[in-house]
Amino acid sequence: MAYRYGIDRNQLMMLPPVLDQYVTHDHPVRAYDAFVEALNFRELGISLDERKVGNSQYDPRSMLKLLLYGYSYGVRSSRKLEREVHNNLSFIWLMRQLKPDHKTIAEFRRKNKGAIKKALGLCARVCVKLDLVEGNVLFVDSTKLRASAGKGNLHKKKWYEKQLKDVEEKIEQLLSQCDEIDERESQCGSMVSMPKELAQSRKLKESIEEALSEFSKRGDKTKEGKERNVNRVDPESVVVKSPQGTHSGYSMQTVVDDKNGLIVGTDVVNEANDSHQLAVQISGAEANVGRKCEMACAVAGYSDIVEIEKIESDGKITVVPSQSQGKEAGPFDKSAFTYNADQDCYLCPEGQRLIFRRFQDKEKHLKDYRIEHPGLCRRCEHFGQCTKSRQGRTITRHVLEELRETVSKRFEEPEIQQVYERRKARVEHPFGYVKKVLGCGQFLLRGQEGVRAEASILATCFNLTRMVNLLGGVAGFIAAIQAI
Repeated sequence: MAYRYGIDRNQLMMLPPVLDQYVTHDHPVRAYDAFVEALNFRELGISLDERKVGNSQYDPRSMLKLLLYGYSYGVRSSRKLEREVHNNLSFIWLMRQLKPDHKTIAEFRRKNKGAIKKALGLCARVCVKLDLVEGNVLFVDSTKLRASAGKGNLHKKKWYEKQLKDVEEKIEQLLSQCDEIDERESQCGSMVSMPKELAQSRKLKESIEEALSEFSKRGDKTKEGKERNVNRVDPESVVVKSPQGTHSGYSMQTVVDDKNGLIVGTDVVNEANDSHQLAVQISGAEANVGRKCEMACAVAGYSDIVEIEKIESDGKITVVPSQSQGKEAGPFDKSAFTYNADQDCYLCPEGQRLIFRRFQDKEKHLKDYRIEHPGLCRRCEHFGQCTKSRQGRTITRHVLEELRETVSKRFEEPEIQQVYERRKARVEHPFGYVKKVLGCGQFLLRGQEGVRAEASILATCFNLTRMVNLLGGVAGFIAAIQAI
């Protein structure tokens, strides 16, 4: 059997005369190049001025292309991107043989976080112009991603206060030693170690003070009443739970359009749950698309009635199941009690009245209704099943309870169920793509602004892949982009 052998590495050969011939016309890198070229960098907040005074810098368009294309293939770190621009032909073609080092790449990403965050918004507007997004039905969901900080750096406020006191004492000691050395400078040897140790102590103090400032912003305790933990490495991250366990991380919020499953909005929040996110995420997506939606759909974690009311009051329809949706109600469940709006009271299954007693919270959202005469409950044959309290049965009612019941009944309608069924195929697809295809289970940047920029890049990468498929390949995508 004959074998195929490669050429002699020292053999002279005729290479393609131009760089463009190294990359085929249907290579995906051409789609990323055309997309960035079509963006309005003024809207991103990046100034393109070739007549700037000073040392030359890399073209921001080329640097953004490098980040988008690198992230789309799971190459996210600045050192790996530097390696690709030297070794990978598609990267070399994209960068036109520019070879920025890892520090330049990292600095561009760090200094342009705000601009990178806006990239998805511009991408969404391009999708609208290409009729790939309708913006009528929007799906909202979230996933938890690790922060660039270990769980071992989580500490309570008392720990930070003690550490701050210790490091301040150490800094005072080091400064005193520096003064002593200055007095007897002629007798001392090297003075390099002392300033280095002092700089490290001051840096530690800054990180501790930054962590303590987070306690001032978010409070010493969580909403559940537990002592709050703050991560010293990334103070803006929170403790989140995921299938991989408990760790420091962020919640990546995503809004997806129903027509083709394209992402029209993304955000990263440092909240462990999604109860306060529905209205703000829908509003952000509408700003990107440039039009108001007709229906907002989300899972039960977004069922906060105050958030739903914000959307419903704007004329939109919400499709959100309640936390108890689908669960079998017991004989003495709240649904077994009848509310009388005229008298502002509840009637129990035995016909006894539960009257308003007090507001349960400071915002006056929750109202407590208790049995009119406690003895009625104690003498009732269902005492012990309905309630065990000697004060009698209590029912809690939200001031927006009628809206909650309306949304709950609407969810049972067949047409609404069809919309909710599409939710999984639409909004959960991007999360699988980001985590499995792009290999992003953890953010690289720290701080909320940094992770928001990363989330925008990841969402844009997902959209570009979908757009290429929807528009008939790379050639169709480029033709559509250039025709806008």
